[in-house]
Amino acid sequence: MTLNRNHVAVLGATGSIGTATADVLQHLAKTDPDGNWRMWAASGHQNLPELTKIAAQMDSPPQRLILSSPEAAKSFDGTDALASKYDVGVGTNALVDVAMSPEVDTVVAAIVGRAGLESTLAAIDAGKRVGLANKETMVVAGPLVRQMMAKSGSELLPVDSEHSAIFQCLGNWASTRADTRADGTSGDSDAPANHAPKPRKLILTASGGPFREWSSDRIADASPADALAHPTWEMGRKISIDSATMMNKALEIIEARWLFDLPADAIEVFVHPQSIIHSMVEFDDGSVIAQMSPPDMRLPIQFALTYPRRLPSQSPPLCRKQSYDLTLEPADHGRFPALSLGFEVAKAGGTAGAVLNAANERAVGLFLDGKIRFTDIAAGCRDVLENHTHEENPSLSRMLELDRWARVEVDRRFSQ
Repeated sequence: MTLNRNHVAVLGATGSIGTATADVLQHLAKTDPDGNWRMWAASGHQNLPELTKIAAQMDSPPQRLILSSPEAAKSFDGTDALASKYDVGVGTNALVDVAMSPEVDTVVAAIVGRAGLESTLAAIDAGKRVGLANKETMVVAGPLVRQMMAKSGSELLPVDSEHSAIFQCLGNWASTRADTRADGTSGDSDAPANHAPKPRKLILTASGGPFREWSSDRIADASPADALAHPTWEMGRKISIDSATMMNKALEIIEARWLFDLPADAIEVFVHPQSIIHSMVEFDDGSVIAQMSPPDMRLPIQFALTYPRRLPSQSPPLCRKQSYDLTLEPADHGRFPALSLGFEVAKAGGTAGAVLNAANERAVGLFLDGKIRFTDIAAGCRDVLENHTHEENPSLSRMLELDRWARVEVDRRFSQ
């Protein structure tokens, strides 16, 4: 029997998603007899010791390691002892090469922020299955991604727990739509395509972050340490701040709009502090389907890797011996104005996503450095967004140009 080849490139292997992916791959390699799972390549930003530690823990070590940092590229001269053990690449071009390599079947796009854009687009252009944890790809270039997928045949499987939940709740709806013939019938049967269940609302859930019960005045005085203290998830610094501002949910609104090709007004957000309901879908008949599980990122990661198969995972099941309070609260746009930005940008499309994402990344950096207040993050993003000239159909080069412009504008705004 010929085994299925599942060579995976984990881009962003040293982050929380990357290390969880390594766990999943080790698990699948041992438990899926038909899978032939292997981490074929792994990247980190500049933490070479951590990257090599992850590589050494794999039963089948990666063929390639990549350092994406320009500074790391300058310091690595190819004479290191690692060069004899691994094929070590440096810089963005090395990430793109791996993402497009014929040796790679699946790319887990887990590089945080704008830095992951080129390699993710390269994987999509090459027709790979992409486990998407880099929401900024859809925020910055959602329309372009959809065009590239239609041309290349790439599969985009969401890794974010919320979007994975929506994908699971939708079931066969997305594939039924994708298989619709020009005459309006389904590619799978002779039944009219409009007989397929249709989603009316995508309902994203949010933990509410560390400031869910804080007053507006108290939030205004929040320190970086306060904002980094997430009550549920262990995440990197930038993502933790995004959770505190709820900008992460704003970006997820934009991502959902392009990932599932539904308008902004078909998306809603509820605060669910227990993080058991990961998201929900309401269909035209009023039925609401939810995906539920204890908070563990290994579940959506494995689902993205093995879809459409569901295999036993390391993730713990819901405990049947305890009671659960499952709270759903309307999101408060007054205390968390980033949410309104998310809906506005999802509706506007065009250049708005690139500008919002870049402005937020730079503002978060200034906050972590102690140079601006917590509430300045969303306010600064709105100011920059409202002062850019919106374009409906920008090229990738134009979006990257506006990415650079927005970062400079944030610095200029807070240097006055």
